[in-house]
Amino acid sequence: MANGWHAELELWFANAHGKTRLMRRRHCGPLAVQRAFHPEADGSAHVYLLHPPGGVAGGDQLDITCHLAPEARAVITTPGATKFYRSENGTSVQRISIDIGAGGICENLPQETILFEGADASIATRVTLAADAAYIGWDLVSLGRPAIGERFLTGRLRQRVEIFREGEPIWFERMALSGAAGALDMSFALAGRPIVGTMVYAGPALENTTERIRDSLGDAAQGVFSVSQLERVIVCRYLGERMSEGKALFLQAWRVLREGGLRKAAVAPRIWAT
Repeated sequence: MANGWHAELELWFANAHGKTRLMRRRHCGPLAVQRAFHPEADGSAHVYLLHPPGGVAGGDQLDITCHLAPEARAVITTPGATKFYRSENGTSVQRISIDIGAGGICENLPQETILFEGADASIATRVTLAADAAYIGWDLVSLGRPAIGERFLTGRLRQRVEIFREGEPIWFERMALSGAAGALDMSFALAGRPIVGTMVYAGPALENTTERIRDSLGDAAQGVFSVSQLERVIVCRYLGERMSEGKALFLQAWRVLREGGLRKAAVAPRIWAT
């Protein structure tokens, strides 16, 4: 891989005095974190990951690792979109690893990822869960910048998500996309729709959770959103043309999963309102 910026961020969360606190952090390169906020009654820590350069260039590597001690609860998000620029210097890499202890809950809810035309991106997320830990994570990806008419014609994306519970895989997905020769326009691929989203929930759930999600979304989800109850995870999908639509649908599904699975009301990070 060609040379680029290599940034690392490692965070340790644990309960203390009725709240989940960021006990320790380690970082090098252009990755940082603000102090934790505690807007919820159960003491969940809301943390914003910062990447001061504002975008990921060819050859850059970002490694983010989060450790949640038993009973710790954290909501991890970003203040803005993650941008992968046109690559002229090798593959841009982002790796996220999350380890959740017994009774812990982690919600990995970043803002959207935007792949500029010509980007060459590799994005991987690995989650390990204790027996009774819970996880919600989403990714919303824009292939190109449709708002200004930019299409994803020559770029590449490789994305992988792995979730393990007590060392056993419960979800594994790998996606490889290429804009070459208009392949993404094919009906068997993305049918020309530039916004792709996946949300995975691994945790307790009521039997009718998927029906409750569908009912809460109503006609707004028609033709662009789906939800599936698998053996050990619930998976939501979005494939459409507007990031604002995908985010709104995922946000409502997240509210239902929180209330029906985690048994607590949804409290959106304040940074989303700015």
